[in-house]
Amino acid sequence: MKLVKNILGGIYLTYALLVFLATMLLVLLPIWVISFLPEPRQAKALHTVFVIWMGVYMPLVFCPVFRKGKENFKDGENYVVVINHNSQADIPVSSPWIPGPNKTLAKVEMSRLPLFGMIYRSGSILLDRKSLNSRQESMQKMQDTLELGINLCLYPEGTRNKTDKPLQPFFDGAFVTAIKAQKAIIPGIIFNTSKIAPVHKKFWARPMPVHIHFLEPILTTGMTLDDVPKLKEYTHHIM
Repeated sequence: MKLVKNILGGIYLTYALLVFLATMLLVLLPIWVISFLPEPRQAKALHTVFVIWMGVYMPLVFCPVFRKGKENFKDGENYVVVINHNSQADIPVSSPWIPGPNKTLAKVEMSRLPLFGMIYRSGSILLDRKSLNSRQESMQKMQDTLELGINLCLYPEGTRNKTDKPLQPFFDGAFVTAIKAQKAIIPGIIFNTSKIAPVHKKFWARPMPVHIHFLEPILTTGMTLDDVPKLKEYTHHIM
């Protein structure tokens, strides 16, 4: 029975990857054209493409996405959205289902992949973790993004959660950024992606519905950097 399950999981993952590749090729040209637009027009146009792309892709791989808490995003406001990170399946769920254009902080290594790298770069603020200059530049780019009225989508755990705990400890970056910009934080919680693509299984996946819940905004108005530990702890607690 375990052997059959492993074979079926491999077949499903192969199917999901092939569908991803096929749909990616369809959006490659529009994303390339959009990449020449200035911000924030670029982010707005990209978000529309990503919403359509993932709105088609996720049902095709039998993983429909259900969103709750959209009303917590107010017109004319932008936010630092912090999301848990359990597997690679979080990526096609988080950014497209955030209401409004957004950029995420992403590892520079993935941007070097053929074709997909161009898409990856277009919606990301790239970070080379080995470079102090890159880390400093990324912090400034996140501030610039918020000033343009674009949301930030950040994973405060820093990497995928491979533990048996609901959340890993948070890093300071998202909370420093929110306080500096005096922008509210909206926590987002993704459910079931750890079951779709478990981190401890190699080349295996299974289809399941995905739920993403956005909680009420956490205001940072009047906070200073001295409040980072308290803000981080509170956000971790409610998530």
